[in-house]
Amino acid sequence: MRKLQISTKGRYGLRAVVELAKYVQDGPMPINSISERQDISERYLEQLMAKLKKANLVKSVRGANGGYILGKESKDISVGDVLRALEGTLESADCKGFVEKNPCESADECMVKFVWKKINDSINETVDQITIEQLLTQDYGR
Repeated sequence: MRKLQISTKGRYGLRAVVELAKYVQDGPMPINSISERQDISERYLEQLMAKLKKANLVKSVRGANGGYILGKESKDISVGDVLRALEGTLESADCKGFVEKNPCESADECMVKFVWKKINDSINETVDQITIEQLLTQDYGR
C-alpha cells in the first residue's frame, strides 16, 4: 500500500527550522551547530537551508558570529511553508483531471477526482494551520 510520505528533505528541514526558532534569542546559529543538535549531515543541511533561504524562511548572516536565523517570526511560518519549500507539492494523489495542459481523458466525467482534490486540500489546509511557534509551545503530553 502506497502512503503519503514526507521525504528526509521535509523532515530534516522542518527540524532545522524548529531548531532555529527554539534558540532565536541566541542569534545566528552556525550550520555545524544545527547539524550536531539534529544529527543531520552538514552537507545535506546546507542544501536544505539554501532552499529555505530561497523561500525567505531563513536568512544567512555572514561573519565570525554568523549562521542562520529565521526569515520571519515563528508565528508567521507554517509547517506547510517549510514542507512546500523543500518538497514542492504536498499532494497525495497525482490526478491529471485538474491540469489544464494534457488533462486526463476522462476528466470531464470523472467523479473520483473530487475525492483526490478534497484529500489534497485537507492536507494543505492542515499543514498551513500549524505554525512553527505552535510546535514549540505544544505540550505533547509531557
